[in-house]
Amino acid sequence: MSLERLYTMKEACELLGIHIKTLQRWDREGKIKCVRTVGGKRRVPESEIKRILGIKDKEQRKIIGYARVSSNTQKDDLERQIDAIKSYAKDRGWNIEILKDVGSGLSEKRKNYRKLLKMVINQEVEKVIIAYPDRLTRFGFETLKEFFKSYGTEVIVINKKCKAPQEELVEDLITVISHFAGKLYGRRSHKYKKLIKTVKEIVGENNAK
Repeated sequence: MSLERLYTMKEACELLGIHIKTLQRWDREGKIKCVRTVGGKRRVPESEIKRILGIKDKEQRKIIGYARVSSNTQKDDLERQIDAIKSYAKDRGWNIEILKDVGSGLSEKRKNYRKLLKMVINQEVEKVIIAYPDRLTRFGFETLKEFFKSYGTEVIVINKKCKAPQEELVEDLITVISHFAGKLYGRRSHKYKKLIKTVKEIVGENNAK
């Protein structure tokens, strides 16, 4: 068993972003627990620094399974994703928490997606398991993966290839056009409404073929 790292007062102050007198006061008040060397010098255990900074060890972090579909008509696919994630975790003896959303992969306003981001930033998540890359985000997956990694969170993709149903791609296309048209014309304008109506009619005609 490895011994816990002990930091000097100067090192601890740099990590905590405080003055050495503040650290000495914290020690006197019992806010932080320092240890003494044989020579009587203060040392700060790594666990105390992590506690003050709110950093959790990996064994305290959660494993999250995240699943997403674009609309309520795809709930069967949502359940298939969840089953695949649970099976993957069970085979490895992992306890997991499932988060799921019904919404576009282009949207950053998904309730549980935002919850997941907050948990990652708070360093509460060890791993995130997803069925396909585009379930987490439609674009910028590798960037998001690196972002998670910077907080000590690993992203595990069960199936490497994206597998979005055609209707979901269509909805995402309309979302993109709506966004830029709204910026250009304003969402209440006649031009905006006419453009969106035309796009939906074209998409509907192509789907019917």
